[in-house]
Formats: sequence, structure tokens, C-alpha cells
Amino acid sequence: MTTLVRARRIVTAQADLHDGWLVIGDDDTVLATGTGSPMRTDSAVTVDGAIVPGFVDLHAHGALGHDFAGCRAEDARAAAGHHRSRGTTTLVASVATGERADTAAALTRLRPLVADGTLAGLHLEGPWLAPTRRGAHRVDLLHAPDPAEVDTYCDAAGGALRIVTLAPELPGALDAVARFVEAGVVVAIGHTDATADQTRGAVDAGASLVTHLFNGMPPLHHRSPGPVGVALSDDRVLLECIVDGHHLDPVTVALVQRGAPGRMVLVSDAMAATGCPDGAYTVAGSAVTVRDGLALLADGSSLAGSTITVADAVRLLLHAGTDLPEVVAASAARAARLLGAPAPLSVGAPADLVVLDPERGSVRALPTAVVA
Repeated sequence: MTTLVRARRIVTAQADLHDGWLVIGDDDTVLATGTGSPMRTDSAVTVDGAIVPGFVDLHAHGALGHDFAGCRAEDARAAAGHHRSRGTTTLVASVATGERADTAAALTRLRPLVADGTLAGLHLEGPWLAPTRRGAHRVDLLHAPDPAEVDTYCDAAGGALRIVTLAPELPGALDAVARFVEAGVVVAIGHTDATADQTRGAVDAGASLVTHLFNGMPPLHHRSPGPVGVALSDDRVLLECIVDGHHLDPVTVALVQRGAPGRMVLVSDAMAATGCPDGAYTVAGSAVTVRDGLALLADGSSLAGSTITVADAVRLLLHAGTDLPEVVAASAARAARLLGAPAPLSVGAPADLVVLDPERGSVRALPTAVVA
């Protein structure tokens, strides 16, 4: 059964169609897109709003009180479902620093959710992070990578590991970068005190992503540019940005857009309290307090992830005046490319889409089609 979807505007990774249409096949893939007269289909639906790709989140630790690092598989499904209900159709589950056995167990436990498509992959954030830039990660569990540990985690993930965040200045880090890149794992630079030269060395070795830019790293300094300076000036890396109104000032978001055009990637860094009331939680072994949706370490010394979904970041970008094709690129297209997935809503790609109100920034699912 084929379904025709019409909308005032359809923005894919490749086109911006006004008064456009797309056709979804019975295998839930995109068969065709265009304007004007569409092909004949079995059913049709007209949307009041814009059709955009479902969001792709490369960095989320959980939701609904469930942390991917320690929760049961069924709870991980519920957390992923919360993100999906807010428009995130592709989710990489982030596993924060833990004891080696616990981390290996988490990777093994989550593998089936990658195999069945609930998750798009797993992200290992820690334990190879700089203690001075630990954020919410337990300092006593942080250390330099060693080959045996790298092999343990790769074996536990069984091919489901898609992203690893590490600090490139740690002993053995560049060897780990090479090992992961050879295995097809994206290496992200983050929670680091690296110099510009050390950061550039990691990029030369194959690192292609920066974990939550500006957060978990020294600020940009005109005589010591560090990881931020390299991130903004090296076109080989994409830049995760947590656009929640707390992690980055709007001026900083504009700086990234203007200084590194075409490289911003929206992530949530959502922790377990996402979708939950304010209160006390635990992230990466650290006590966290959430007040008015803002997650802080209990001692107030650091932000501890966010409680947003990518849809919230999309809304803030739209309200700041970012045009819709750039929002689509930042919320879906670039991350999909990094994961090696088809360009969102291109012909042959999965028909993962949401209906977006560009004025309000709200998202909803596609309404039920009617027989043509």
C-alpha cells in the first residue's frame, strides 16, 4: 500500500519543497518526492504544517527515570519511546562512566535493542576522560585507555558500539582512536583538557566529532585555543551542541553557526530525569539535583546533562531565526551522515518523519492517511 503525503512545505536532507509531496511505500520507505502532480497512490493525507525528518540524537543517557548505563532492557525501551514520542526517530544510547564490569554488562544488555532497531547504536562516554573536566562522571573511575579494556568493550557491544568519547591527551588515547576508527566506530573528543596540538592529533588520527562543544573542556582563549579553537576551525569534525538555554548562551550558538557553518549537530545529552518531575537523581555515579528542569550536581559545581529532547533544541533554534533547512541539517541530516545512514527522507530512505509547526516549533506525528 502506498501513501501520498502533501504539505505546504517538505524539507528533506536534500530538498526544500514548497507545496510538495512525498510517497511512502508499504515497506515504510520513501518512494518519491516532488512538487506538482504526484504519482497515483492507494491513500493520501494532507498535513497542516511542515514535514521534516525525524530527529537524530547521537547523545542521550535516558529518560523517564531510566539511565541506559544501568537500567533493564525493557526500561531502556521505555526511555527510547519517550524520545521517539517527541520526534526523535533515531537514538544512540549513551553509557556513562562506570565500573568496567558494569559498563560491559550495559553494552551487552543494550545490544539487542540495536539489533531490533529500537536504538541506532551505543555511545560510550567514559571512562577515558580528563578528571579536571569530568562533569558528572565519577573521578575515581576515570583513567587512560588500555588495549585490553578497549577490546572488552568492543566485544561486549558486538558491533553495536557506534560512538566513543575520549580525552585525546591521555596516555594511549591516540592508539585507542586508531583502534576504534579501524573498527568503524566514530571517535568524539570530549571531557578534555587537551591543547590545540593534542586535539589536532586526534583529528588527524580519525576523530570526527566533538562531544557537547564548549562543555567539558577549557574555554576558548586567544593564546591557547585548545579543543574549542580546533573544533571551530577544522572542517573535519562535526560539533555536538546542547541547545537548551543553559549549556550554551544564544550568542555562543550563533558563534558556532557563523564560525563553523554546516557543522552543528543538535544533541540532547538527556539524563534519566528527562520526562520526570524535579528531584534527586544519579548520573554516572554522581548525585544530581533537578530544579525547574535544570540538572546540576548536588554540590552545584557542574551541569549534569539536560532534561530536553532534540525537539526542544529545534524549537529554540527556530525561535532564534534559524532557517528550516539548517534546522533539519542540524537535527537530522548531519548526524545521519555521521552514522552512515541514508540521507533523511531521500528516495529509498526510511520514512521517518514528523510534522513541525515552524511558528511554534511544536512537533507531532503524521495523521492517519485516508483511502484515495
